[in-house]
Amino acid sequence: MTDQPARLTELGRDECLRLLAGASLGRVAVNVPDWPPMIRPVSYVFDEPSQSVIFRSAQGSKLHALTHAARAAFEVDGEDETGASAWSVIVVGRVEAVTAAAEVARLDRSSLRPWLRPEDAPHWLRIRTTAISGRRIS
Repeated sequence: MTDQPARLTELGRDECLRLLAGASLGRVAVNVPDWPPMIRPVSYVFDEPSQSVIFRSAQGSKLHALTHAARAAFEVDGEDETGASAWSVIVVGRVEAVTAAAEVARLDRSSLRPWLRPEDAPHWLRIRTTAISGRRIS
């Protein structure tokens, strides 16, 4: 460790998208009226064509909350190989269930590796990237 103070740097949109696309584990956060806020880890892919965070879900409270929310937030973070700096990217956007057969078939071919078997998490969801921000601390 050094005696120098930590430095916080705002990341530009392109850097945020690069970091988002390079990771595969993040947290989705949603707040629905009359429910406590919900934050859940998900494996995901960043879908360049739709500028969306894409993940699968089983039936349950996460799916219910997300399909009843107008918007959700998604956060991913990481650190460099040496541990000298860390970063965080937050996406806020509209939540959509992906149901069109052609789109589901395309996503089935994506690099997403869900924790559950696809038949146990049959619902595809997306958070469209309407706002994105990021920070790096070093």
